[in-house]
Amino acid sequence: MAAILTNLRNTVIAGIVLLVVIVVVVGLFLNFPMFETKSWWQFFFRWLHVLSGVMWVGLLWYLNFVQVPTMPKIPDELKPAIGKHITPAVLWWFRWAAMSTIVTGLILAWLNGYLVNAIKIGIGDPNTVHTAIGIGMWLGTIMWFNVWFVIWPNQKRALGIVDASPEVKAKSAKTALYFSRTNTLLSIPMLYCMVSAQNGGFG
Repeated sequence: MAAILTNLRNTVIAGIVLLVVIVVVVGLFLNFPMFETKSWWQFFFRWLHVLSGVMWVGLLWYLNFVQVPTMPKIPDELKPAIGKHITPAVLWWFRWAAMSTIVTGLILAWLNGYLVNAIKIGIGDPNTVHTAIGIGMWLGTIMWFNVWFVIWPNQKRALGIVDASPEVKAKSAKTALYFSRTNTLLSIPMLYCMVSAQNGGFG
């Protein structure tokens, strides 16, 4: 057991194996032809979408609720370890979780047949589910754009991953912070809209 729990890769693999065992055993017990049904694949991509979103928003909130507010309290001699090791690793998972969330979300909307209606935010369609999911999708798309085309390029300069003058580094750090806080702001209504689409938050 220690070999599994002391190595993150082994822990994740064990989690996936456990999931497969549960799904196969329950599927056989219920005699459910899961891989042959469209509804199962819709569910599977919903699960991937939620899994990716948990990673993305979880890291967004870690950065904004934990790391950034704690940085001023960290002794100066320890701060380089955060910038050189922890933050780049966080940002790698952060941006790829964002990519996975947007891709699986689009696949899910296509599989469920509401992609176009959601993009239109339900305009011309009386279905409030399409309005709710559409608003959530647009907010998520803005957040994804911010991650890849604003936050990450600025963080690369701020962290010294690419060369930049001290003035540019300081400006880039501030820009990255503002857009990260913008994403934190947007994540609150985005999550409400996503959940309400399944649970009637708009009636």
